[in-house]
Amino acid sequence: MIAVLVQNESKFDLPSYATKASAGADLKAVLDDPLELGPLERKIVPTGLKIALPEGYEAQVRPRSGLASKHGITVLNAPGTIDADYRGEIGVILVNLSNTAFTIHPGERIAQLVVAKFEQIDWLPTQQLSKTERGEGGFGSTGKE
Repeated sequence: MIAVLVQNESKFDLPSYATKASAGADLKAVLDDPLELGPLERKIVPTGLKIALPEGYEAQVRPRSGLASKHGITVLNAPGTIDADYRGEIGVILVNLSNTAFTIHPGERIAQLVVAKFEQIDWLPTQQLSKTERGEGGFGSTGKE
């Protein structure tokens, strides 16, 4: 577990984990009034949260499976990345992929936040890569198409 500084500018509790083994903490919509998301419409929904991650970590904003499966609501740029040096409010880009309007209510759980360690790349230019069994096969080359 890592400690993350958080500034909560909302009236809601900090994000929490649904279970002891959950990877993602639920983010809530910080709204004054309900917000309607029409078919194929996208909007940035504020969370009221600002964080300071340690270097070498990122936060990923991911969809909630229940909203996606039941209502067609997902995070447009999933997973959205929050860099360790970003200090602004976390916003969630939601999109409605269904044929009917969906209303987001103040305090509703709209996405999940997962914190992950990462490595930056030290690019090593080369003229040739090692050979593998797969080679250049991609996009369904290893299974049923």
